[in-house]
Amino acid sequence: MSVSAVAADRSVCAPLPVLGRDVLVPLVTGGEVDYAALDYAASAPALQRVWDDVAAYAPYYGSVHRGAGYLSQLSTDLFENSRRTIAEFLGCRDEDQVVFTRSTTDSLNLLAAVLPQNTRVFVFETEHHASLLPWEQRPDTAVTYLNAPRTPQQAVDTLEKALAGREPYGPALVCVTGASNVTGELWPVRELAAAAHAHGARIVLDAAQLAPHHPVDIAELDVDWVAFSGHKLYAPFGAGVLAGRADWLQAAEPYLAGGGASRKVSRRTDGGVDVEWHTTAARHEAGSPNVIGAYAIASACQALTEAGFDGLVAREQELIARVREGLAEVPEVKVLSLFGDDAPRVGVLSFVVEGWNSSHFAAALSAEYGIGVRDGLFCAHPLVRTLLGSEPQEPGECGAPEAAPGERSLNAIRVSFGAGTPDEHVERFVRAVKELVADGARWNYRTEDGRCVPDTSA
Repeated sequence: MSVSAVAADRSVCAPLPVLGRDVLVPLVTGGEVDYAALDYAASAPALQRVWDDVAAYAPYYGSVHRGAGYLSQLSTDLFENSRRTIAEFLGCRDEDQVVFTRSTTDSLNLLAAVLPQNTRVFVFETEHHASLLPWEQRPDTAVTYLNAPRTPQQAVDTLEKALAGREPYGPALVCVTGASNVTGELWPVRELAAAAHAHGARIVLDAAQLAPHHPVDIAELDVDWVAFSGHKLYAPFGAGVLAGRADWLQAAEPYLAGGGASRKVSRRTDGGVDVEWHTTAARHEAGSPNVIGAYAIASACQALTEAGFDGLVAREQELIARVREGLAEVPEVKVLSLFGDDAPRVGVLSFVVEGWNSSHFAAALSAEYGIGVRDGLFCAHPLVRTLLGSEPQEPGECGAPEAAPGERSLNAIRVSFGAGTPDEHVERFVRAVKELVADGARWNYRTEDGRCVPDTSA
């Protein structure tokens, strides 16, 4: 299937075709409307191109690295060609490895598992939990959590100071996001990488929110590893990637022990076994691999490359401007930001509405307008609490505190969009925000299991 035609302005792409674009959802006030998926930061809809590619392969599905039959050989070639496609998409260096995982979270846990002994890890408190939490799983790893910076330069200065204060020996790793999953703001990755390398540290980039919106080039950014998820890159089926330097991966014990990771296994005279592990990416891919997930990611990489990031970025910036201008017209709305209003960002914005509980507001957007957004703390609790100036509360859904409609908001609302978002979805969202703030909800809502839902008991 061909990628979407470029719009009349050749610098701006039309929305790419995605699954679910024509799905109708019921409104609590009556009737139906096509669903406005504005929660791309959680999981982006699958590109139609990806779905078609996977459907075309599905009849030929077979075991990978396991069989001599035609379908097994074809699936193995598809799997390894997907690895090469992704390496090209990421601008990998010749010596880099691309390891398939389940997700960004799995990728960063894999990297945490292969750290050399006594590695010192530096991570900002502003990270998503996937890149904030894995590092303390090993007792020999020391973690330094850095305070939230308020400018990109302050982020670099904070890291420089922290690295300069560490012991001048032993391995060190810096973990940083490319784009915040809360504010959408772009981080100074290249400058942070330069600071890390100047002090003998390595750096891993959490590109889960960056890769779907901007080109990610490992060599150009000069990062050591990149981690991202297929489900945020318009590719379903639960796969992720860790790509980058091979030495720590080759030196460590396999992430999982089992078939595929081992090259040779033999019995010892004492009754035990000796194992020779692969030194390729297979070392950390034990078990039957998710070939469809890997192929889906590769297909998405090809689709985005063919569409052209210049046009995709240009169109997304137009959508961001519309949302920001629309929200700025509502005094009760406060958009959350670390780096300020002028900071470059991807299509992810979080906000609070004065006088509204965020769960109530999100429920009304869904039930009355057919708009799907996210509310809560977005698996980035320290960052959202810093931006809101709030203290930890008893968790509800994914950390969102329980609150009844009308109570002061202790969490936030997130709207996010991308390559498949039609103009109408953004326009409907802005209109809905204005109408809800001006006129209130048209339906009654109740709290159920810590969340606001339409009250259908009447």
